[in-house]
Order: sequence, then structure tokens, then C-alpha cells
Amino acid sequence: MASVSIYLNFNGNAEEAFNHYKKVFGTEFSTPLMRMQDIQAPEGAPALPEDAKNKVMHVALPILGGMQIMATDALESMGHKVKIGNNVTISLNPDTREEADRLYKGLSEGGTDAVAPHDEFWGYWGTCQDRFGIRWMFNISNQQ
Repeated sequence: MASVSIYLNFNGNAEEAFNHYKKVFGTEFSTPLMRMQDIQAPEGAPALPEDAKNKVMHVALPILGGMQIMATDALESMGHKVKIGNNVTISLNPDTREEADRLYKGLSEGGTDAVAPHDEFWGYWGTCQDRFGIRWMFNISNQQ
């Protein structure tokens, strides 16, 4: 079933923030917390720095009204710089690849920072910033 969530980027403190949110909302993570060291780096990628291995690759937490927040540590050692404007993304989880492609086409038109939906180890994924400065993510997990 299609859903929408809010995806947050943190500068290395995603776990601390999500443990706080867990207490505030009185809920539990909806998926096990995944760490950077838990994923296989793409071929040719630089080695993961020691201080990044235990950082959060992905975490998800239900909050209110069926809404879920998700997050990652967007680390400078991996080429990311978190700032206001790239720290929040609306994550669309459509039912089909065709719907993901349609949404991507419309939202990326005239936008920037676009990565067309494609296969990743967890599913079908893409992202863009629309022409109004809003960040969007498109994701269909392999588990759907």
C-alpha cells in the first residue's frame, strides 16, 4: 500500500535523535536500526572511515496518524554536508515502479539534484529537488 513519510538527514547524531523521538512518541522502531557497516559498499567506493562504521544508515519510527519518520547520518566523510534545506525530504513510497517514475518525472521537471529511480540493494529508489526547492525521494522496497 502506498505511503508517505518524512526522511531526515543528521550530521552524525541520528541515533541520539531517534532514541529521543522514541521516548517522546512512545513507539518502537518499525525496522531494525541499520548501521553503515551493515551494508556492502559499491565496487570502487572508498573505504568507510572507522568513525563512520557505527553511524546510522537507516532508521524508521512511527509517530502520529500512521505517519513515519526515517533518517540517516549524512556524513561529511562520505561527501555529504547537512544544512537547512537538505536535512528534510518527503519520501513517497508508491505501489509500482511506473507510479514512482511518473511522480519523479513530474516533480523533477525544472528541478535539480536529480537521481532517476533505479535499482538499489533495498529496492527501487530515486530523488530530486523540485523547482520550488522541496526535496523528494521515491522508494519501493524489495519487501513490497
